[in-house]
Amino acid sequence: MKTINATDFKAKCLQLLDEVQRTGEDLVISKRGKPVARVVAEKAEKPWLVLRGTGSFTGDPFTPALGETEIEALK
Repeated sequence: MKTINATDFKAKCLQLLDEVQRTGEDLVISKRGKPVARVVAEKAEKPWLVLRGTGSFTGDPFTPALGETEIEALK
């Protein structure tokens, strides 16, 4: 969790909001050394969509999940 004083927050507000959105890390705003507010990233409505496009499939999708010997062992 990052802490910043109110004067610096005022000067860099938009930049800091973009950083909170990008990293998801909370930001605590302090005044005279005491925490007065916290900026928290908005949670995604469908959090699994964050993973879209990051996975890949390797191998042959048409091969059986179990080999013939494993199938015989299950009988």
